[in-house]
Order: sequence, then structure tokens, then C-alpha cells
Amino acid sequence: MPVSRIGPAIGRRALLTGALASGIAWPRIARAQTLTYPNRVIKMIVPFAPGGPADTMARLAAQQLSSRLGQNVIIDNRAGAGGSIATKTVSTAEPDGYTLLFGNTATFAVGPAVYVNIGYDPIKHFAPIALFSTSTNLLVADPKLPVRTVTELIAHAKSHPGKINFASPGFGTPPHMIGEMFKQRAAIDIVHVPYKGTAAAITDIMASQVQLTFENPSVLVQLIHDGKLRGIASTGEARNPQTPDLPTMIESGLPDFVSTSFTALAAPAGTPPEIVHRLNEAMNAGLNSAELGSTFAKLGVGGRALSPEQFGAFLVRENQKWSTVARAANIRIE
Repeated sequence: MPVSRIGPAIGRRALLTGALASGIAWPRIARAQTLTYPNRVIKMIVPFAPGGPADTMARLAAQQLSSRLGQNVIIDNRAGAGGSIATKTVSTAEPDGYTLLFGNTATFAVGPAVYVNIGYDPIKHFAPIALFSTSTNLLVADPKLPVRTVTELIAHAKSHPGKINFASPGFGTPPHMIGEMFKQRAAIDIVHVPYKGTAAAITDIMASQVQLTFENPSVLVQLIHDGKLRGIASTGEARNPQTPDLPTMIESGLPDFVSTSFTALAAPAGTPPEIVHRLNEAMNAGLNSAELGSTFAKLGVGGRALSPEQFGAFLVRENQKWSTVARAANIRIE
């Protein structure tokens, strides 16, 4: 009888000791893995097709990370549903720093603001790593429209309610949302006309079928210089270097009217802070390099080296801004 009582007690202590040892060992193992990061290939998922603007930026980012981390960074393009499918996939990936998301304004801010069931929360489900590229948009008009400034455009729209159309590459896209923000901030009645892509929208403005659009400078600057489109303003905090003569929307009388298109890097929520900061340091080192600065200048984009915390705060502001615009315009996509 005494033996039978002592045996189970020893057994229980042994199990408890083993469990405690295991509980202590796992954090040590995780810590060791963090210290040796990265020791294998990193996959950067891009939720858009190869060859587009986001893919171009992703490949530049991958080169910078690879050269500074001493590990291969491969691009995995997974287009579909405006980038939401691939973004959702990354949100549930193992948070070990080996599966990353290279997203943009649509995936990190505008999409979550307009889609009812997008399947992920850009703030809760991701660990922000770094902002990469930024660019402002330009407001352009059909040269036949009798306006040259934002003030004149607003006055013309108010005297012709519902008669001016603005184009976008699709319902719920960033240019659509910028146009809705313009409607709200200027208190004007202009009509949205969605197209299947940017090229068709621009073509119809030049053909005087629609009158306005907000778009990336990369597709507008040459057309402005050629007189095929009329530049009205830029949407950045400062003037766009490619169009220094165009005032910002703020300079044009619309306080706090800022719209920045961006690309950025994030990891699944729960990724160890040490890994997040290692990736951030590598990315920012690239952004501060003369090589990448020269490439960005040729492409007409800028780079902003932010800490993970600063980038996270930036994402919160962007989500709040576009959610407010979407609610005011009653834009919800099922």
C-alpha cells in the first residue's frame, strides 16, 4: 500500500517536471530560430499579376531584402479578387517571417473599406513591417472642359450639378474612392463612371466622353505634356516633382485632402518583433540607398523609411480615412 501511494506521486511529479521543461524549451527554441533568421528562402506573396505597378515595386523590394539579409527572397504572384484572396492567405500563414505580403493601397486600405466580407482585417491580422513606395495621384480633365483650377472646377460643378462625370478603372478602386472624397470635401454633385481598367478610362476622357479622373502620374504625365489631358492638381502633401507647376489639393483650397498610393510589406500577426525589426531595418537601408533612390526617381515614386510602429499608425489613418469616405458614399461591395 505505501508503495502504491508513492508510485503515483512520483509519476505525477515526473509528468509535471516534463511539462514544465517542455514549456521552457519551446520559447528557447523559438528564440534560437529568431536569432538565426533568415536561414532559408523567404516567400513574398504579391496579390497581383506580374508586370503591374505593384509587381514592379515588389521585385525592387525583394532585391533589397535579399542583398541585405543574405537570403533568397522569391516573388509569388497570386492575382484575383482585387488582391483579397492572396492577402487573406497570408493573414493565416505561419508567423515565422518566411511568408510575407507585399500589398498596396487597395489591399491594405481601400479594399477593406468597401468590401463587406473581404476575409481579413489589415490592422488585426498583420504585423506591419515597412512602407516601401509612395506616389501621389493627379487630378486631370478633358482640355475642352472650361476649367483650369480646382476652384474653377468646383464652381463649374456647382453650376452644372450632375453634368460632370469622373472616370475610374472600376467600382471600389482607389481612383473611384478619391473621386468620392472630392465630391464630399467639395460638396459637389459629379457622377462616377466605372471602366474596366485605366486605359479605357483615359481614352474616353481624351475623347470627351467623360471629363475627369484621378490617376497615377506614371500614366498621365506625358499626356499632360502633350496637351491631351489638362492637369488640375496633385493629391499629395507636397507638389509632385514630375508636375511642379500643379498645386496640391490643399493649396487649391481643400484642407486635409491628401491621397497617397503606396506599396508596403507586412507579415502575419504574431510574427516575432525581432524578425519584424530585422526586415524593417533591411528595407529601410534599401530605401536610404542612392541606388534605389535613383530608380525611384526614374519611376516617379518616392520612398519613406518608417519604423514598424510608424507604419502601423499610417495604416490605421489610411483605414479610417477610406472607411469614412465609403460610409458617406454608401459604397459596400458584397
